[in-house]
Amino acid sequence: MSTLPKILVTSAAGKTGRHVCLQLLEKGYPVRAIVRRSDSRSEELARAGAEIHVGNQYALSEMRKAMDGVQRAYQCAPTAPNGLHFNAVFTAAVHEARLEHVVTLGQWLSSVDHPSLFTREVYVSDILIRMPAGLSVTSVNPGWFADNYLMVLDMAAHLGLFAMPLGRGDRKKNAPPSNEDIASVAVASLIDPELHSGKTYRPTGPELLSPDEIAGAMGRALGRKVSYMDISEKMMTKALRAHPPSNYSEAAVSQLALYAEEYRRGAFAVNAPTRDVELVGGRIPETFESIVRRTVAARPDLKTNLFKRLGGLAAFARIVLTPALDVNRIQDMRDYVRLSAPSFSQDTPEWLQTHSGKPAAVEHRQAS
Repeated sequence: MSTLPKILVTSAAGKTGRHVCLQLLEKGYPVRAIVRRSDSRSEELARAGAEIHVGNQYALSEMRKAMDGVQRAYQCAPTAPNGLHFNAVFTAAVHEARLEHVVTLGQWLSSVDHPSLFTREVYVSDILIRMPAGLSVTSVNPGWFADNYLMVLDMAAHLGLFAMPLGRGDRKKNAPPSNEDIASVAVASLIDPELHSGKTYRPTGPELLSPDEIAGAMGRALGRKVSYMDISEKMMTKALRAHPPSNYSEAAVSQLALYAEEYRRGAFAVNAPTRDVELVGGRIPETFESIVRRTVAARPDLKTNLFKRLGGLAAFARIVLTPALDVNRIQDMRDYVRLSAPSFSQDTPEWLQTHSGKPAAVEHRQAS
C-alpha cells in the first residue's frame, strides 16, 4: 500500500488534467480521477493505474465523495459556463475534507474588472480557494495554450491557411505552452507543497512567436506552405459554430472573442517567455513546431489529397454560410453580469503590478 498522499484530479479527461494524472502515476502517486463519464479517455487513465470516479463536478454531494480519503487536489474548472459554481463547490468540499494542499489552474489574464465574466470568476475563485484554514495553495496561470492553435490545423493541412483573429502577422504576441508542460508545473507543485506553497507560476513555451511564425511552424510540420490570415471575430464565431470543437458552447465563444482582443493587445506577451517549465516542471519547454509535429504524426487524416482539399473547400464554404454568433446577445440572454466600466488586463494597475509587467504594444481593432 502506498504511503504517498492520494491526489484528486478534477476535469481529469481534459487537456491538462489527463497529463497531470499520467505524470503523477508515473511518479508512483495514487490518483483519483474525477470524470463526467466513462469513455476511452477514462479507460486510458484506469489502465495507467488511476482510480476513476464518475460524477458531476458541479454537485457538492459528488465532490464530497471524490474528496473522501485524499490529501491533495488539482483544481481545474471545465471550459464551460458556471465556472464560479464549480470552484465554490470544490472549495466547500476541500474545506470539509481538510485537504492539505491544492494546485489550481487559473488564468494569466485574471483581473478584478475584466470584460470577461469567466475571467472575473477565476479572479474570485482564486480568493475563495485561499480561505479554508490550514490549506496551502499553488496557482498555475498559463496564457494562450498551444492547443488553441491546433483547432485550425485541418484548414492549414488541406487549404494552407492558419486563420485566427490575432492581429498583425509580424507581431510576436505569445509563447505557447504545451498541455504536457503546463501539467509538469502542476505536478511538481502537487508533489512538494512545502516548496511551492503560496507560489504563482506561469508556464510558457520557450519563445515568443508571431502569427506568421506559427503558420510557418505548421507548414514545416505539415510539409506544405501555410499562410496566416487575420480574420474578424465575427468570422471566428462562424467557424466555431460551423465546426464546433468537443468543448464548444456559445458561452465559451462569447468569452473567446474577448481573449482574442487581449491577444491583439499583447497581454500574452507580457513577461514571456518564463522559465517555470524548466525550473519548476523540471523539463525543457517544448517548441511549438515540436507540438505540431507530434500532433501531425498522430493524425494520418491530415495527409492531404485532392479529395481532402475539396472537403476543405466545402468546410470553408460552410463557415461562410453559417450565421455569426451575436456575442452581446448571448451574454444578455444568459444574464451575465456586465460591468459599467470593465478594463482589460493591461489597463488594470493591479494586474500590471502583480504580473510585474509593463504594457506591451497594443494593437487596436474596431469591434466587428
